[in-house]
Amino acid sequence: MNAIDVHGLVKRYGTATVVDNVSMTVERGEISGFLGPNGSGKTTTIRVMCGLLTPDAGHGTVLGFDLLKDQLKIKREVGYMTQRFSFYGDLSIEENLFFVARLYQLKPARQFVRDTLENLGLTSRRHQLAASLSGGWKQRLALAACIMHRPKLLLLDEPTAGVDPKARREFWDEIHALAADGMTILVSTHYMDEAERCHKINYISYGKLLASGTVDEVVEGSHLTTYVLNGPDTAKAALDLKTLPGVDQVAPFGTTLHVVGRDGAAIKKAVDQVCKSYNVTAKIGVTNLEDVFIQFMAQSQDNIR
Repeated sequence: MNAIDVHGLVKRYGTATVVDNVSMTVERGEISGFLGPNGSGKTTTIRVMCGLLTPDAGHGTVLGFDLLKDQLKIKREVGYMTQRFSFYGDLSIEENLFFVARLYQLKPARQFVRDTLENLGLTSRRHQLAASLSGGWKQRLALAACIMHRPKLLLLDEPTAGVDPKARREFWDEIHALAADGMTILVSTHYMDEAERCHKINYISYGKLLASGTVDEVVEGSHLTTYVLNGPDTAKAALDLKTLPGVDQVAPFGTTLHVVGRDGAAIKKAVDQVCKSYNVTAKIGVTNLEDVFIQFMAQSQDNIR
């Protein structure tokens, strides 16, 4: 049985359909990435899945519990890490964890807190006030609070926003360790390198789920062709390329220029044309997840008007 198995989810606020017929499955023990631009419906979808919001339409199960009838049971088995740090700044790390342990009625609370502090490397800082923590340590405290009751499903909403690269890498090491122990994880992110760390990804844009699968499957399914241009005239070539048919994206990468399009024949014609007009050379490149992300964004229409 899948950890998440939902179909046709719809959530409206007034006249705006924030989640529009979303269907998604996440296997047990899987790390599933949730990608999409700001305002795409990621947070609302996550809140529906963890029982905090009731969908206006749709059905499904989370950890085998009915999404509409068993919201309280789902909440007990899920850990949810929100975008904003939401713990008491004038309490220490240890005091915040004791508070959470009592909310979940964990007994003996002292044992749960001690084990969690040790497992997340927080023991030496247990007396430090939460307000004085750096972004990376706040993130670790938030993760500790989410997993202390040993949930079967962990929902992470942009957990590494504003965190330095070292802390991000350490966080992802923790995530993979949890998944290796059998925990299922759904994580929303804007970072393409993080998305590539997931077993599978789901891309949502303005309420609609556009793609699901492994990174390779999503990239292959985009049917994009990428060229890489080199030479002293790449800046001039870029201006022309933006006006030519078949060219969907033109982006500088260091001293090179990446040109992306859906129509392989048309983009080849455009690239050949600028190579004749300017001092540049071109070769076929590898389409990456960021190219696909930008393409999806360009094709989608805002659902808030």
